[in-house]
Amino acid sequence: MARWNWYLLSLTIFVLDYWSKWFATTRLYYGEPVVVQPWLNWLLVHNRGAAFSFMADGGGWQRYFFLLLGGGVGVFLVVALWRLKRSEWQLGLAFTCILGGALGNLADRARFGYVIDFVQLHYQEYYWPAFNLADSAITLGALLWLWHLWFGQHRDSETTA
Repeated sequence: MARWNWYLLSLTIFVLDYWSKWFATTRLYYGEPVVVQPWLNWLLVHNRGAAFSFMADGGGWQRYFFLLLGGGVGVFLVVALWRLKRSEWQLGLAFTCILGGALGNLADRARFGYVIDFVQLHYQEYYWPAFNLADSAITLGALLWLWHLWFGQHRDSETTA
């Protein structure tokens, strides 16, 4: 896949995330769940921390920490995508998902000081913390990256031996 296509796909993830958050903020009331399925709610919340609201009660400094961290990860991924070979498309897909999601959450944090979350999964009284499309893209990208680390390199070395 051409380099620019990775950036275009990241931009697409970013735009879909932005649109879904806009839709959630214009249709949902903060903190009031809307039951979609017995295991799925729409629930608008603001996450001032990282995953699972980690460091959310940091007093405000964490906003700048996560902006710096997200920006650094974004720069790393832009450069890493540029340096990939065409044959490394699995790694390109992983980096693209992470980049698009990181940019989505970074934009929220820069604009509002928090990340907009609105998807809530649950089983009976056990609730998963709310998340968004960007979080899903980051998670998918991280899983693809781990898959590549565990299985991709081994397979590549077998084909060259």
